[in-house]
Amino acid sequence: MGEARVPARPVRVAAVDLGTVTSRLILAEIENGRIVRFDKKSAITDLGEGVDATGELSEAAMERVVAACSGYAREVAAFAPDACALTLTSAARDAANGNVLLEQLRGLGFEPQVIPGETEARLTFFGVAADFAGERIGVVDSGGGSTEIAVGRIATDPSVLSACGAERLELEQVQSLNIGCRRVTDKFFSAQPPASGEVDAARSWMDPQFAAYWHELAARDVGLPDRIVAVGGTVTTLVAMVHELDPYDSAFVHLHELTLDEVRACIERFARMSTDEIAALPGIQPKRARVIMAGALAIESVLATGGYRALTVSENGLLIGLARTVAEAYAQGATTVGWLPKLS
Repeated sequence: MGEARVPARPVRVAAVDLGTVTSRLILAEIENGRIVRFDKKSAITDLGEGVDATGELSEAAMERVVAACSGYAREVAAFAPDACALTLTSAARDAANGNVLLEQLRGLGFEPQVIPGETEARLTFFGVAADFAGERIGVVDSGGGSTEIAVGRIATDPSVLSACGAERLELEQVQSLNIGCRRVTDKFFSAQPPASGEVDAARSWMDPQFAAYWHELAARDVGLPDRIVAVGGTVTTLVAMVHELDPYDSAFVHLHELTLDEVRACIERFARMSTDEIAALPGIQPKRARVIMAGALAIESVLATGGYRALTVSENGLLIGLARTVAEAYAQGATTVGWLPKLS
């Protein structure tokens, strides 16, 4: 580990997260471990389309991601950060031809990393937990190809004060499950609205997997956390739909409560609608319409199998955790989450 740098000004970082459904960029200034200014961009690129069935990324999907990242590369160059990192998650983990995409991303000037599910969960927890300092929570990241669940807390430790903060993660149980809105759509739903029996089949596949997570946690005699915090496009979209947010209002969505009854009402509504009809609803991004039914079912399963009646929605998550981790790696060569990004 090299000698820690103590920046005389906020650390400027850029971070790109290429998920199974969405490609996202953050440009941020970080001071004393806190993001003081930032700008976020996102595009639905559907990298994971067909991966569950074929085991490979399609040419069209890679073209969509590279097109989005070409634009992000220009924004990163204009921002001139101290450090930049790019991560890929579930779809890239599953795909046999992921190196093809990685080479194209290197050609844009990035240093891409395919991260394991546990690292994804730790980054997400780190991004979320600052709003719940000291509180034992369960953080659920419901994505396109996987769902990460992490239970624990973030605590302040005065003995490790640094230029990038003084927090430590105390995680009790972290798991990545291969359940996501794109994967479930491809696996179970032939069309929208779903055919007879498809919703029940999806529930029967998801419920035992989520129930096993909660059962294992309960068996350790520590009890389930009182609060579930969820991140990802599914939950933010469900809040926007329930409250007919047009245009989208991130300040309203952040830390808003989403109940199990509201999720089930959305599912019942989706079950009667075509993709085009869902796309026309206030609060729904048209490109998310095909996978939102499966995403809502995953959220329902997380809540119901854990015995929860509601969750808190966070606008933070992996991208925020990644940005803070990039700043830590740049400034001190070590990170709160115990993983070092490749910096460019």
